[in-house]
Amino acid sequence: MPCACHGACPAHPAASGQALLLTKPIGTGALFAAHMRRAAAGPDVASALKGMLTSNDAAAKCLLRHGATSCTDVTGFGLLGHLVEMAKASNARVAVRLDAVPLLPGALECVQRGIFSSLQPANLRLKRAVSNEAAALSHPAYPLLFDPQTAGGLLASVPAAQAQACVAELRRLGYEAAAVMGQVTEVLPDEAACALSLVDIVLD
Repeated sequence: MPCACHGACPAHPAASGQALLLTKPIGTGALFAAHMRRAAAGPDVASALKGMLTSNDAAAKCLLRHGATSCTDVTGFGLLGHLVEMAKASNARVAVRLDAVPLLPGALECVQRGIFSSLQPANLRLKRAVSNEAAALSHPAYPLLFDPQTAGGLLASVPAAQAQACVAELRRLGYEAAAVMGQVTEVLPDEAACALSLVDIVLD
């Protein structure tokens, strides 16, 4: 029977070599912070609302069909926070390709203008989990890893051989921005389970 737990599950951990899939783009925190200032474009807000109203149910079933072994929703702790939860639960080290992380239209422009969610500072404590933060800071999308999401998508680890087929099916189901955004690079021995730096940012 598939696991019915909510969030990352230690009983069904991510495995080395698996792909990391994200079903929805990120950026709702920054976009709605801009919207409150009347500084967000209408079509960008409409796009964010459309994604927020899209249920994760079909995506979850699709991920299970393609062999996902760990999964979490992406909400208030941001993509990085939920990824760290998954990595810790699996004793895994993961890599994120920043250029592959799907972003909502207009979200990048918001953070480039210095507009962030009021909850963003609380999530910045998670930067200690990034092994190469000094280099990651050079990428314009890096701040969005900490952006708190409302009604965000699902983040899952899927066997690499199934990843592209899974993404294709997700897109057919209406998750148009679904993408492979990284991979599980190794599973750590138990004595390394408390390692702080579990996330490597890949800069293409």
